[in-house]
Amino acid sequence: MDLKVLGKSALITGSSRGLGFAIALKLAEEGCKIAINGRSEENLLRAAEEIRGRTGTSVGIIPGDVTDSQFPKELIQKTIGLYGGLDLLVTNAGGPPAGSFESFDDDTWQHAVDLSFLSHMRIIREALPYLRKSECASVLTMTSYSVKQPIPNLILSNSIRSATIGLTKTLALELGGEGIRFNSILPGWTKTERVIELLSYRAKTNNTTVEEEIQKQALNSPLGRMASPEELANAAVFLLSPAASYITGVMLTVDGGMYKGTY
Repeated sequence: MDLKVLGKSALITGSSRGLGFAIALKLAEEGCKIAINGRSEENLLRAAEEIRGRTGTSVGIIPGDVTDSQFPKELIQKTIGLYGGLDLLVTNAGGPPAGSFESFDDDTWQHAVDLSFLSHMRIIREALPYLRKSECASVLTMTSYSVKQPIPNLILSNSIRSATIGLTKTLALELGGEGIRFNSILPGWTKTERVIELLSYRAKTNNTTVEEEIQKQALNSPLGRMASPEELANAAVFLLSPAASYITGVMLTVDGGMYKGTY
């Protein structure tokens, strides 16, 4: 299938590793000009080198912390400086820490709000003037299947990512008339660095090993395994692309059937 993204410009935040990196790589394989972002310039340089080596595609790096309220404007301006416009936007950030309700103070809650909600809002707000100029504008927020089925010991993620879902759906309704599509990917358990960190916390709590926790978590899927980042990236890039031109306001769970609800 021709996804019709050849030559389009894309910005993917939180993309030096994990799901963000997988999406950036897949977009580059499809011929997109991409800008990647993360807090570590060293990690970004390494990621950009790998993407260029595997695809030959133009890759710009923009280091910075999306939880800094001043950074989204700089992020978008530098992206426009690289490519002159913006067609596809993926707002992605690492998740907040694991823990129970009573283990977090106000500062931790506020940082989680900045990370898992306000970063999406601020980046989209800064990007809108340029998305309006695109013929195929598409935004994808990265959230979690925890907004449908809360995950034990992830009170911050369970609570705050739901606000990003509300934002995504509302923007799909408000801006659909301008030809801008908004969707969200709700990943399940996927083999990324972030998931290994979470399962390491579980292993410490349960006095088990990380491998034992991986095996236990995989059993929650009818497919009997976790996803690879590449499998999630395939779904994300399709939703972003003009091939999905009549899909907006969708919260797509990519979890191998781990979510047990009907809707």
